[in-house]
Amino acid sequence: MNPSEYVKLAIKTESTNFAAMDERLSDNGLKRLLHAGIGLSTESGEFLDALKKHIFYGKELDRVNLAEEMGDLFWYLAIVSDELGVNMEDVMERNISKLKARYGEKFSEEKAENRDLNTEREILEKQKMN
Repeated sequence: MNPSEYVKLAIKTESTNFAAMDERLSDNGLKRLLHAGIGLSTESGEFLDALKKHIFYGKELDRVNLAEEMGDLFWYLAIVSDELGVNMEDVMERNISKLKARYGEKFSEEKAENRDLNTEREILEKQKMN
């Protein structure tokens, strides 16, 4: 297959209902979540880039920069927290409860591979959102 054929076939699977997308994007809350999602991805990329430069290029690991990127991630998570109307402490508690259900008191590869997603979802839905 050549690149032109690939593009022609690939774009057949593109979502092109732009009117519906425009309607969904008229929701300012969704715009906030999109902004936060893009920001989280960007800041995560910057965090990973600092690790890449250290591991693969031998540059000094800039822990100050890593902590700064972590702060930027928290900033975007604050937007998500506000828009979803959830308390970050509650989210952290639910996350730990889910992880305890998954692993018990200690990580294992076997438990990571054989997760009970129904139980995990019940834990996430059972606890209060705010």
